[in-house]
Amino acid sequence: MAVFGTNDAKVLMPRNIADGMVKASKTLSTVARLSPREPQRFGTTDYITFNDIPKMEFVEEGADKASQGTSFGSVTAKPHKGQVTLRFNEEVQWLDEDYQLGILREVADAGQTALSRGLDLGLVHRINPLTGTVINGWDNYVTATTKRVVRSAGVDADAEVRAAVGLLVNDSKTVNGFAIDPKLSWDLAGLQALSGGQPTGTPRYPGLGFGTDITDFLGIPSAQGDTVSGLPEAAADTRVRGIVGDFQNGIRWGVQRELPVEIIRYGDPDGQGDLKRKNQIALRLEIVYGWYVFANRFAVIEEAAA
Repeated sequence: MAVFGTNDAKVLMPRNIADGMVKASKTLSTVARLSPREPQRFGTTDYITFNDIPKMEFVEEGADKASQGTSFGSVTAKPHKGQVTLRFNEEVQWLDEDYQLGILREVADAGQTALSRGLDLGLVHRINPLTGTVINGWDNYVTATTKRVVRSAGVDADAEVRAAVGLLVNDSKTVNGFAIDPKLSWDLAGLQALSGGQPTGTPRYPGLGFGTDITDFLGIPSAQGDTVSGLPEAAADTRVRGIVGDFQNGIRWGVQRELPVEIIRYGDPDGQGDLKRKNQIALRLEIVYGWYVFANRFAVIEEAAA
């Protein structure tokens, strides 16, 4: 049976391909590597928060038990729909099934990269990956934090990381993750041990190698990726080089809908011209993320404005 039937409007991607796509998407995203995905229903999802942390009381035998005042609040994770549309010559419909499955694998390869980078760019920067521009209507994203360390000439990169961690620790916030741009990891890997205030030629952090795949820095789980800076999708460099913070509890995100691949045979679904006129079909892959970010639980390391 052909994968691209002439009458079907939807195609269910073969399970082995779909599972691989979801798995690879997770390994490509810095957010997904540091922050656990959780189940979410479609639509807005409310999370209950304590405004005052409850405290246990030790009670002596026969003594009265005291109560304490507390209050509840809530935050809302909103859905964000993403899509990838790819065009092919319509002759693909007439090819054998093995070749059509190969096309689906290509779609999966492109989709896993696009979907994982889209999660980072939206949740961290509120950037639309296709246009590279900021989505002004979004007000909940990681880099909205006011805790920021601006890099300075002559200051070692590890001192700047410590300064960012200090902003959180001194505000009683937890640090359990470090998203790092390759430019910053290269700087960290290039630092030399000092003796008498002078470089010794010995790497200060030999475990970093060339800084090409950092998974841990000074005991903090780390994930490296160029989505930290927003490039190359961003219309302009965000100047962000590192993000430290509470990735375990400061981000609540999940996939609300993993939609099948849609076959589009008519119209102009992406502004690139009429499909029938161009003898093309389009395949569209969609996903719905939901997330909420507690931005005050994160600190940003960034380059100074030019």
